[in-house]
Amino acid sequence: MTRRPPGWLLVSGLVVAALAVLPAVYLGVRAAEADADTWALLWRDKTWGLLWRTLGLAVAVTACAALVALPLAWLTTRTDLPGRRGWTVLLCVPLAVPTFVSGYVLLATFGNGGVLEEPLSRWGLPVPSVYGFPGALLALTVSTYPYLFLALRAGLLSQDPAWLEGARSLGMSPARAFWKVTAPLLRPAFVSGALLVGLYVLSDFGAVALLQYDAFSRAIYVQYEGAYDRTYAALLGLALVVVTAAVLVLEVRLRGRAGYHRSAKGAARVSAPVSLGRWRLPALLLCGAVVAVGVVLPVGVLVYWGVRGLVGESASMMAPALGSVLASVLGAVASVLGALPLAFLAVRYPGRLTLAMERVSYVGYALPPIVLALSLVFLGVRALPLLYGTLAMLVLAYVVRFLPQAVGTVRSALLQLNPHLAEAAASLGQSPPAVFRRVTAPLLRPGLLAGAALVFLTAMKELPATLLLAPIGFETLATRVWGATAEGRFAEAALPALVLMAISALGVGLLVSQEGDAPRG
Repeated sequence: MTRRPPGWLLVSGLVVAALAVLPAVYLGVRAAEADADTWALLWRDKTWGLLWRTLGLAVAVTACAALVALPLAWLTTRTDLPGRRGWTVLLCVPLAVPTFVSGYVLLATFGNGGVLEEPLSRWGLPVPSVYGFPGALLALTVSTYPYLFLALRAGLLSQDPAWLEGARSLGMSPARAFWKVTAPLLRPAFVSGALLVGLYVLSDFGAVALLQYDAFSRAIYVQYEGAYDRTYAALLGLALVVVTAAVLVLEVRLRGRAGYHRSAKGAARVSAPVSLGRWRLPALLLCGAVVAVGVVLPVGVLVYWGVRGLVGESASMMAPALGSVLASVLGAVASVLGALPLAFLAVRYPGRLTLAMERVSYVGYALPPIVLALSLVFLGVRALPLLYGTLAMLVLAYVVRFLPQAVGTVRSALLQLNPHLAEAAASLGQSPPAVFRRVTAPLLRPGLLAGAALVFLTAMKELPATLLLAPIGFETLATRVWGATAEGRFAEAALPALVLMAISALGVGLLVSQEGDAPRG
């Protein structure tokens, strides 16, 4: 029989769940207030053009990411590629580069006043255009291919080599056996990785804004900044939510219901690595080229402009650094505090209501960041004017956006905590607050710290909500990079971008350290 949760805990969970779903609800209410003329704007050719450009970019980036990730995943899991573990770490480093930093690197290299603009012009060589679709495609591909790379690596590492060996025993060539056996078994991994890439592109704001590509997120921001009546911006945000939901439905269809597990008993064997032979050098060149574009070029460009910024009179980055740390710490602490009642209700008092409250907390994470920020802007102006334009509103945005990260870690830690320990303390006469302070909290500390660290690292890179909701004069590293790059002040943007990359790399290192190594033969 399901126990009934204490009233104060249930109320706390309901308040957190209501805050999590409030932006999405308010966005729908705001759209419902639009008149017929505003709705007519949504069906203009311009809106359809935004749709096709956004979907076209998402498809193109996903395809390019797959072309990069698939051979790299195979080389680092199934072959005798020298230094496979080192290459795996380096190939994942672009996850630490926010897309607006990737856009900055392209502009600082090939844009007006970039590192290579003058030398290429002096030598009579054409300067590649990085504005519009080409630049957005390159920046987003470099930033997102690791999602597919990691997903495909996991799929390859989990496959039983007996399938491939059986195909080879039937006379299939290595290439034919790969496409007939290995590739179909990678379907779930490919679909999940492609979904991450596609959703990332649909929600991206930094790269498309800096590189001036007209996608939905950039159009929403421009409409919000430049129009007196911002209802049309709300409708564009709602349209982007619909597109995102359609992509999720498509992913379910593509995933299928086929079984991909082993039907025989016993443990899967470790596969012997394939000898590359004369293809070893081309394989190393491929890995080196991808690392050069995704790691060496960004770091080199940032260091170049960073040195120039130190020599010149660039603005101090102390204020944006402190702003980033302050807002991210507050967001992390608030997210963990909000996650506690939801996790306790879902684990200790499971039921339809409590589980629904936990699921509702993921609504904000499903909203594209620019849409979430826009809905909170509308909410602040209409319903919470005292909070609008304050740091509290920005922290609320971080909580709504990153609450699922905290809920997931706290819930996992709570599942591993024996409930009888708290019950024993309560039977000794301890009050619920005392039980939590003396017994539960110390045992939950690793999960709480992990959740707070994850939210902190993610919030440090957040851009759209910070641009729209930060108090006047409040800067973070992300907004400093975006603002300085948009105005061509590359030296001023370099140092905060380097700091962002360094902090983000900590999270990537933790991610890679949790992954099993490739079979060594």
